[in-house]
Amino acid sequence: MAEPTSSVALTVDGKPVQVVPGTTVAAAALIAGTQTRVSVSGEPRAPLCGMGICFECRVTIDGVPHQRSCQILCAPGMQVATARELPAP
Repeated sequence: MAEPTSSVALTVDGKPVQVVPGTTVAAAALIAGTQTRVSVSGEPRAPLCGMGICFECRVTIDGVPHQRSCQILCAPGMQVATARELPAP
């Protein structure tokens, strides 16, 4: 039987982050020192409800946009991009 992993390594906006297993992507983004997105008026946004209803925590995970980071657990090697890192349309 494999030993439990004591940490999960992922990347948030190109910055390597180590978190404990069971940490949400939203928490990892905050640990990395970034907001999860920017509003249409340019205001920084962050998780609000923590249960996937408000959609304030949307990020791109492994190339898939609009993922609710408060509902997704970090996985080894995960690549997370916040709105600050997304190219303008």
